[in-house]
Amino acid sequence: MSWIIVSDTSCDIRELSPLSPGVQFSLVPFKIRIGEREYVDLPTLNVPQMIQAMTDYNGASTTACPSPEEWAEKFLLADKVIAMTISSNLSGSYNAAVAAREMVLEEHPEKQIFVLDTLSCAGALASAAALANRLIGEGAEFSRVCSELGEFSRKGHILFALASFDNLAKNGRVSKVVGFIAGRLNMRVLGRRTVDGKIDFFFKTRGEPRVLARILEQMDRDGFDGTTPVQISHCDNVNAAGLLVHGIRSKWPDAAIEVVPCGGLCSFYAQEQGVIITY
Repeated sequence: MSWIIVSDTSCDIRELSPLSPGVQFSLVPFKIRIGEREYVDLPTLNVPQMIQAMTDYNGASTTACPSPEEWAEKFLLADKVIAMTISSNLSGSYNAAVAAREMVLEEHPEKQIFVLDTLSCAGALASAAALANRLIGEGAEFSRVCSELGEFSRKGHILFALASFDNLAKNGRVSKVVGFIAGRLNMRVLGRRTVDGKIDFFFKTRGEPRVLARILEQMDRDGFDGTTPVQISHCDNVNAAGLLVHGIRSKWPDAAIEVVPCGGLCSFYAQEQGVIITY
């Protein structure tokens, strides 16, 4: 029986390697519209060019989640499907994937399709995809893969260290007042996900070193012990990512850490110098 792991492009990874035998990995892209131009969040997307276009454009930019038809196209490629989406409280991607599942099962009731609302984004999806791939490689049954992914998503943590809040505010993800004040005061703000997959900004300071130190402190408070994977996604901020890697290795020498550039969707919301860390 063939398997496919499908993720929307909020995962920030562009491939999953090495894949277990009989497993495919595929992405369904978000779209970012800036003025009259649409950017499709695929591996070929020139993210720096997109960010520059956002900077140059005075109007509000928008994003669109993958359509049910795009999800369904992927679901038709295998007998067993594991799909994962950004938090349903941040995007319509989950609802589109669920609609696609119903469409496909109506025509192909023999298929098994699981859609995971990660209540998160970025590395949470990448780590879930890696876990699914490993479990499938170990010969796990479909029901076990689904169960372990659900448990995994409930335990994960994500932190957002942001320097700009324009797009989050313009698109209703945070209060416009919060975005305005933070921008005017040149603040660095640290956010985390709530239990229902929204964003809670709980710490603010001036200067990047302080917010990076607070990330390490929060990881400690959350009980991180170095045994679960860490993904650091950054939007043109290699320096901050490197400092975080150094700090994590100092406290947890055996931690597995992957650093990746933000894809189109996460770059749109994290904006220049933003950092997203999942663990």
